[in-house]
Amino acid sequence: MSEAKALIRPDRGEDAIAIHLVNKEGFEAFAKGLSPGQRAALAAQKFEGAGYSYAIVPDGDSWFVVSGVANPESLSSWCLAKLAEDLPEGVYRLASESGGSGPGPAMFGWITGQHRFVRYKSEDKGAGPRVLLTAQVAQIESQVAEAQAELLVRELVNAPPEDMGPAALEAECERLAKACKAQLAVVRGDQLEQDYPMVHAVGRAAARHHAPRLMHLTWGDPTHPVLAVVGKGVCFDSGGLDIKPASGMRLMKKDMGGAAHAIALAGLVMEARLKVRLHLLVPAVENAISGSAFRPGDILRSRKGLTVEIDNTDAEGRLILGDALTRASEEAPDLIVDFATLTGAARVALGPDLPALFARRDATAEAFLAAGKAHDDPAWRLPLPESYREYLASDVADMANSAANPFAGASVAGLFLDRFVGEGIDWVHFDTFAWTPAPKPGRARGGRGLGLRAAWHAIRARYAE
Repeated sequence: MSEAKALIRPDRGEDAIAIHLVNKEGFEAFAKGLSPGQRAALAAQKFEGAGYSYAIVPDGDSWFVVSGVANPESLSSWCLAKLAEDLPEGVYRLASESGGSGPGPAMFGWITGQHRFVRYKSEDKGAGPRVLLTAQVAQIESQVAEAQAELLVRELVNAPPEDMGPAALEAECERLAKACKAQLAVVRGDQLEQDYPMVHAVGRAAARHHAPRLMHLTWGDPTHPVLAVVGKGVCFDSGGLDIKPASGMRLMKKDMGGAAHAIALAGLVMEARLKVRLHLLVPAVENAISGSAFRPGDILRSRKGLTVEIDNTDAEGRLILGDALTRASEEAPDLIVDFATLTGAARVALGPDLPALFARRDATAEAFLAAGKAHDDPAWRLPLPESYREYLASDVADMANSAANPFAGASVAGLFLDRFVGEGIDWVHFDTFAWTPAPKPGRARGGRGLGLRAAWHAIRARYAE
């Protein structure tokens, strides 16, 4: 991911291939300024200014690019991503930079459009780097940081479960702590049973090299407001004894996507040196099957003291989050943000591209939703109805871990988590997919940050000096 820094450079006047941006409405006027041969080249490539389309146009001994965008004066994160994926290796600049505009948020897509997950490829025949020059020097650092955070999520989620188990997530937290001079404490294996009993119960069936653990990273001035970030780290989810079918298990390497989001967000917070006392909590498990697996009908004790009857071992993510959210609440945080690939119900309701957002406070929800909309990372708020709490009632324990009916699954899961967040604490929960099922410009099929940029910009605005 370090190569991302080399893909956007300050424009020092070096030779570069020009990229002209037009839309359908302005295409005719643009074409009038070209030579007959250049207009013929556009016609031969059937270019008419449609979004994500482009054409290469000869210009003497050189050439330039014409690309269609929705609005040349207001670029989105993704409008240059197709170019970054397809153009030949080289150095480019927007022709409009001389007029005062620049790529702005499109730097993000320029970087992510060139990312390929090639760790397991015996040969990588991808094109060389496409470098974008810009006069918007002040924006480069922040755009590159966001893109690197996004690529971290993709790399972690795309990794196979054997190589991205609980120990690998711990190593990622160690790397982050070292890079940002943070402190990291880890509780592993049977040591979890006393303080994080639900994390232990879910993860105890895994092989020893995938033993469960909880990572707790701390950073920042203890006098600053406490920001807690929590991420679900189910590194592979078989469903447990309530085993998933093969079709449901195929993508379960991505069930640690919440942890990937949390780690990436924590990195952004620390690199920007926000004036917060950061607590990052990542419970990491494999929901495996063995003789020691937890069972339907078991009653688990939680860190909070609540008892939970297991109705379904495939509703395990909320269990490990319950213990982590309890621990986060003990710091009296100003805000808790958690990420989890928690429910299929959220995907049924909102599809793959919109993470479900849950929040206790309307103003906080609105701030996160607005940040997502402004930065091409939209979310959609779902409710936490008091009347649905009864769906989690148990005859023999304080609560059950899933409902006996199929209604409002994402909200019911959110209500379960709500029981483990301290009273009165401002809390935001993202039920995210962490995956792109079909490729789009700048978003290859595979792991993806969904809710990451929304959370980052809302948090940065909240704690800005």
